[in-house]
Amino acid sequence: MKDTANILLVDDEPGMLRYIRTLLEVDDYKVETATTGEEAVARLQKGLEPDLVLLDLLMPGIDGLQTLEQLRQLQPGVKVVMLSCVSDTRKVVQAMRLGAHDYLTKPFQKAELDAVVDQCLGKKGPVNAGEIEELCDDVFFVAASPAMRKIRSQAALVANVDIPVLLLGESGTGKEVLAQLIHKLSPRAHRTFLKVNCAAVPADLLESELFGYEAGAFTGATHPKPGKFELCNKGTILLDEIGEMPPLLQAKLLHVLQDGTFSRLGSRSVIKADVRILAATNINIPEALATKRLREDLYYRLNAFTLQLPPLRERKEEIPILLKHFMSRMSERYARPPLPLSPNLLQACQDYSWPGNLREVNNFIKRYLILGDEKLAINELRPKVDASGASFEPPAQKSGSDAAGGLKSLARSAKDEAEAEAIARALEETNWNRKQAAALLKISYKALLYKIRQYGIAQAKSHHRLSAGA
Repeated sequence: MKDTANILLVDDEPGMLRYIRTLLEVDDYKVETATTGEEAVARLQKGLEPDLVLLDLLMPGIDGLQTLEQLRQLQPGVKVVMLSCVSDTRKVVQAMRLGAHDYLTKPFQKAELDAVVDQCLGKKGPVNAGEIEELCDDVFFVAASPAMRKIRSQAALVANVDIPVLLLGESGTGKEVLAQLIHKLSPRAHRTFLKVNCAAVPADLLESELFGYEAGAFTGATHPKPGKFELCNKGTILLDEIGEMPPLLQAKLLHVLQDGTFSRLGSRSVIKADVRILAATNINIPEALATKRLREDLYYRLNAFTLQLPPLRERKEEIPILLKHFMSRMSERYARPPLPLSPNLLQACQDYSWPGNLREVNNFIKRYLILGDEKLAINELRPKVDASGASFEPPAQKSGSDAAGGLKSLARSAKDEAEAEAIARALEETNWNRKQAAALLKISYKALLYKIRQYGIAQAKSHHRLSAGA
């Protein structure tokens, strides 16, 4: 960043222009002004390269949205903060889609302006490269890379706009954490946040889980039970793995999005619930729409705004922070002193692609802490390592009489838990194509079949499929 940042201020009200300019010049920013969108566009066409643009939304001539679009075409990397005296949800969302970095409602205080400007210019903000944002027990958000700082900024914006948000990203990238961040930053933060994993609940039970049921609605329904939407009234609900929701149930969810009403199973009474809906998935959206796995009308309802979480391999700046944080958490959980993260281990972690993303980092640190073997940990990250499970076992020389039986049991339990989770995730990502899953895990097909039987994954998956088809 330059010593003195150059800010272009665009507003058609002379009084507001003078007020904001004064606030900025107090902090030694170099401020250029324009009173129309056309003038602002002309400035950039003549070679002006501002570090930040503060742009009024409602102006005569070309309005703020049109100006934003033209400014972004001229300089795609320029950061733009929209200013408006009215909070128009539709226009806020449109501005964000066009690339606006933030939004301020006039009149605002200097502290509000300072916070937005500082964050846009990278001087300081709610999250920087060395901080972790704690949300609740064992849930935290890291934004140490430019991509994640942008995600965090967009989450803060969309949190205050009461619309559905679709969260996309590979498995383990932190979609649930992002949902909790949006809830925490929203006006609903003091209300309930609930998550429903649509893939984990059998299809014939998912409807009653979401919408509840009356006594006698089905065999075993001896008393009425409210669903998640009733329990979450005024709060936020995350529908995880939304692509796994059966089409008929997707139609019912669409009605909830449209008018906020639904009925319990076995009831004709209509219940109204005010719930903020967030949805997450890692499926291929175009493919799911083409195969009717995801209803097109539901997708467009959920897709009022989309946040795409990048995989960890695209934000490697965060790997050392995540390693240290998980080490601190795991050492506290297992009552063991934290192990050092040597330069060799850190380098191996930076070179690794982390296909399981943050979830894989967590399990890696868990195994390293329990087994206490740095060489084994580094070997685990090397390419073409046979991941059939042998490398996770403690070496024979480490399991002598000085090792407590409880520690051995704990190590085996942690290894089994992590391994079963990795296999289940690979099977889920390949739609239970076991040959593809074996290739993804870099193990033989026979080894995968053995592990599926060992952990009983095949039986659980078969049951889920039968339930889903019922």
